Amino acid sequence: MEQIPSFNSLIQKSIIDNWNRDALTDFKGETLQYHDVARKIEKLHIMFESSGVVKGDKIALAGRNSANWAVAFLATLTYGCIAVPILHEFTPDQMHNIVNHSEARLLFVGDVVATQIDATKMPALEGIIYIPDYSLVLSRTDKLTYAREHLNEMFGRKFPKFFRKEHVGYYVDKNPEELALINYTSGTTGFSKGVMLPYRALWSNVYFAEQVLGTHLNAGDNIISILPMAHMYGMSFEFIFEFIKGCHIYYLTRIPSPAIIAQAFSEVKPKVIISVPLVIEKIIRKKVFPKIQNNRMRMLLHMPVVAKKVREKICEQVSNAFGGDFYEVIIGGAAFNQEIEQFMHRIGFKYTVGYGATECAPIICYSDYKDYVPGSCGRSVVNMKVKIDSADPEHIPGEILAKGLNVMLGYYKNEEATRQTIDADGWYHTGDLGTMDADGNVFIKGRSKNMLLGASGQNIYPEEIEDKLNSLALVSESLVIQEGDKLIGLVHPDYDEAQNMGFTNEDLENIMEQNRNELNQSQPAYCKLAAIRIHEEEFEKTPKKSIKRYLYQNN
Repeated sequence: MEQIPSFNSLIQKSIIDNWNRDALTDFKGETLQYHDVARKIEKLHIMFESSGVVKGDKIALAGRNSANWAVAFLATLTYGCIAVPILHEFTPDQMHNIVNHSEARLLFVGDVVATQIDATKMPALEGIIYIPDYSLVLSRTDKLTYAREHLNEMFGRKFPKFFRKEHVGYYVDKNPEELALINYTSGTTGFSKGVMLPYRALWSNVYFAEQVLGTHLNAGDNIISILPMAHMYGMSFEFIFEFIKGCHIYYLTRIPSPAIIAQAFSEVKPKVIISVPLVIEKIIRKKVFPKIQNNRMRMLLHMPVVAKKVREKICEQVSNAFGGDFYEVIIGGAAFNQEIEQFMHRIGFKYTVGYGATECAPIICYSDYKDYVPGSCGRSVVNMKVKIDSADPEHIPGEILAKGLNVMLGYYKNEEATRQTIDADGWYHTGDLGTMDADGNVFIKGRSKNMLLGASGQNIYPEEIEDKLNSLALVSESLVIQEGDKLIGLVHPDYDEAQNMGFTNEDLENIMEQNRNELNQSQPAYCKLAAIRIHEEEFEKTPKKSIKRYLYQNN
């Protein structure tokens, strides 16, 4: 393992090496080149310095992905401050709590967040900065007001002619063990914790990505950022690694609906695609399945002579739905529907499933699509070790434990939670259950926190039942809960499809009962559903698009 370089020097080097390349684009909006990014970083540094912000201060950012969000984040780290990215989907109260708990001095806000938050609920904050143009929404100090009003003048005095490569400011060198950012987990358990990630964890995730994708991704290549940058999965693999590589990153800026994502794929043609299962599943169900689920197609797929050709043709169509020019699609963040995964495997689609956690910034397991074992989430990555806490890891699920450079320093101001999560030997306890085969491939069997106990003490993994339920007629999404010793399936139906078919509510009830019977035939007795209840609204989700189970557990 080589010595860990200064993370901020990698940012600086990329800016200088890619000076005239396109860096960040708001899809259907403006583009910043690497030299534009450098100039904006320099201006923000002048503003921080003039307003009395010092190394080690916390700066929070809350807003949808955009080029200016990315710049504010880079400016925070390279100045030597600690970034606190906040998901724009959090409620205003959650945002206030995070700003207060993290003791942030400044808060950058996007256009929507600016209208939602209440500054009086964040009394220690010195200023709120508007991400689209870095204007002040609120200033509580004369220094900050003066700095913003005279920013262009100060910049002009410092660089009287032009701002050139050699002016790229001294980007603060940090010790690999020092704190780089605090990322508050949404967590489906309902309690948010501030994950303290050091520079070594950010660097180690970049080093991993360079090892596995470095030869397939070059400076100037296109990438689409779909996942929120305030989440470590999107932050590490759709932003930081690509920026250091000199790529051109496109931000969708709006709520990424399947239609917008599909349009972006066809125009941008990204080189690597990073996604959560939900996005992939929606594109395949809406764009691909309707074309191939007809009798003619089914017949052709059952003819050995042409089946291979037909599968190749389908694979080509699916690839085109994702822009057609990518090395592979990497899926992570939540469980992948098995019906969709089996379909993708059968047609030879270039996909792989990884595994990670915010606490590991985020990567823990991964395999290239050529080595990927279906149903798994790859093997432990460079700089990391993984083990299963079980007497027989191949056959009996145990908690997945991880150790290495990617692991966090702990939870901010929460030693108790840190002690419960990182043991005395440095193993991070993921709270996920899994098995591991002889080759080191990890298979996730569920969250130990979600595990239900059957009447005779059997372990029930609700995700495994939900995965089958989600593949049945008119089920859009589902949640399995326990009431006494009975299992109940809550189902949010696909109302669009039901409406197209002219189904009434009574029809839906009948279909769900049919689904229940069909599902129960494939389940052991203790996993059978006693009832399916229709849930009219979509389930509330975390930013990773996993359902907030705790909200429905005792309903």
